Amino acid sequence: MAEENIKEQWKRFEENCRNCTACGLSAARTNVVISRGGRSAPLMLIGEAPGRDEDIKGMPFVGKSGQLLQNLLEFYNFSPKDYHICNIVKCRPPENRRPEASEIMACKKLLAQQFSLVKPKVIVLLGSTAYEAFYGVKPVMRDVRGVFTERKGYHIMTTFHPAFALRNDKMKIPIYEDIGKVRRKLEELDILPGIDSDEN
Repeated sequence: MAEENIKEQWKRFEENCRNCTACGLSAARTNVVISRGGRSAPLMLIGEAPGRDEDIKGMPFVGKSGQLLQNLLEFYNFSPKDYHICNIVKCRPPENRRPEASEIMACKKLLAQQFSLVKPKVIVLLGSTAYEAFYGVKPVMRDVRGVFTERKGYHIMTTFHPAFALRNDKMKIPIYEDIGKVRRKLEELDILPGIDSDEN
């Protein structure tokens, strides 16, 4: 019965997303980009906004930056049921520009609903836009990256956006390290089993 109720809640949530016209981004979208991975998951990864590939396919992080993120998750033995991937806004901004404050605000209600359905324990903010949308202040990434903070029962960490690492090859190492920290945090919380890093 509880499982059926969750399915109904997700169905209503997805309908709300697809019917949303709260900001101007809805006018030009091909698809509303909601999520991929588990619907209920201990890890939630939040990016900035859908790009061209995501808008076409209706799924987040399916382009080159998504492949980098996927490779990192698989390296640390995350399965799709362990994570839920989404963005701050669910529609593609024109020319892949950064979403405006009004667009982020318009999408916050839907993101809050998403949190309540996914019920993550650990949250990873991918890039400065996700951090700013979450905390309301612009970050200095070198100061916040790779550090866990607790807020409202969530363990939250910020890392570089995978797209940034694709433009700056040396940034792949910090993201690799940070996803390892995320894996260890979930193990410390007894949510995921330990893995032997020597086997990877």
